[in-house]
Amino acid sequence: MKLGVIADSHDNLPMIRKAVRFFNEEEPVDAIVHAGDYVAPFAVKELAKLKAPIYGIFGNNDGEHPGINQVLPQIVDPPLYLELGGRRIVVTHDLDKLPEDEKKAAEIVIFGHTHNRKVERNGCLLVNPGELGGWLTGESSAAVIDLETLDVEVDYFSHE
Repeated sequence: MKLGVIADSHDNLPMIRKAVRFFNEEEPVDAIVHAGDYVAPFAVKELAKLKAPIYGIFGNNDGEHPGINQVLPQIVDPPLYLELGGRRIVVTHDLDKLPEDEKKAAEIVIFGHTHNRKVERNGCLLVNPGELGGWLTGESSAAVIDLETLDVEVDYFSHE
């Protein structure tokens, strides 16, 4: 099972559309996780075009929760606990706000907030796909996790 991972899309419609096309056509995945900071409902409407089921949590810049939930009602306050592909997954926005015992109980922790890509094995697999929006780093990225092998691939999207 392959899991697509994105975070911090921050209303960047061109990059969101590239990610949707990527996950729908170029690198089909079985499910997608968004680790927060969509920002507005109009951006979430683009994510609703994903073919695979999407799971998500709110980030610190998501101000219009009711409007976002009208489009994707499955977006919840963090943390989100999932079992996908036989793996225990915890999704949060700010890793520093996730208690240590919750990190230790998970096989995979997915997070965002820093806008910096991170893949680390430290008792569990920690994955921050970097920022999809690309506003802070100038790089727009997403990750794919193979839930069988726990291999992680980070893909970058051009701003052209």
